[in-house]
Amino acid sequence: MIPTDRALAAITARLQAAGIEAPRREARLILAAALGTNAAGLMARDAVDEALYETLVARRAAREPLAYITGTREFWGLSFAVSQATLIPRPDTETLVEAVLESGLKPGNVLDLGTGTGCLLLAVLHECPGAFGVGVDINPAAAALARRNAQSLNLARRAAFITGSWAAALGGKFDLVLSNPPYIEHADIPALMPEVAAYEPAMALDGGADGLFAYRAIIADLPRILNPDGLAVLELGAGQAISVAALANAAGFSCQLRCDLAGTERAALLKFCK
Repeated sequence: MIPTDRALAAITARLQAAGIEAPRREARLILAAALGTNAAGLMARDAVDEALYETLVARRAAREPLAYITGTREFWGLSFAVSQATLIPRPDTETLVEAVLESGLKPGNVLDLGTGTGCLLLAVLHECPGAFGVGVDINPAAAALARRNAQSLNLARRAAFITGSWAAALGGKFDLVLSNPPYIEHADIPALMPEVAAYEPAMALDGGADGLFAYRAIIADLPRILNPDGLAVLELGAGQAISVAALANAAGFSCQLRCDLAGTERAALLKFCK
């Protein structure tokens, strides 16, 4: 056993040496997770056993994302379980939820393509109590995780999750279609930060040679799956707005853009041209 403050100092030093940003903050989170407590509970501990946290610290020093180590990530004020089957929810994606709410649309049914943890769909359902949602992911483990997140958020009765390739297996139409598709150009993936390139699932990152293959598939299906007065909201990678808008226009959709807090065009809002 060593004093808690000494343990925090030692963990912080290791994380700093590994190039981790905000190493003191992450040291607290890792130690709290190892002890099965929160920040308040951690500070109530006078001493801790090194064996309880050593493995977790080593994982983070190897640049494994903190969310995979703790198993959770907050999105839209809600707690989501995460795993290496899914991307880690990011604050930028909350831009899509904001765009839906500000659109004034009151969807009866919602489709989320490439649902991952289910964070996007479940956040929208949380804000739209009259809606039912379907999440689709090509990875069965991701669909299963999203289903568990729906249960933990008391949304299981209003959400269904299936395994499939985009909307290929779906019939019927939806008022709202959401997607945070893979949009990184294939050649750029090795240069991403280690937490992303080495740990997050490649199929959820790789957008093909030009980063646009998923947009082509989704937009091609929108005339079939989107209600005439419906809305599709797609997340964009940096610099992709013009290309995605061109794809949308060619398929008969208008395209409005919304920026995230950093000023990056992050969401494309697609509607049928009148």
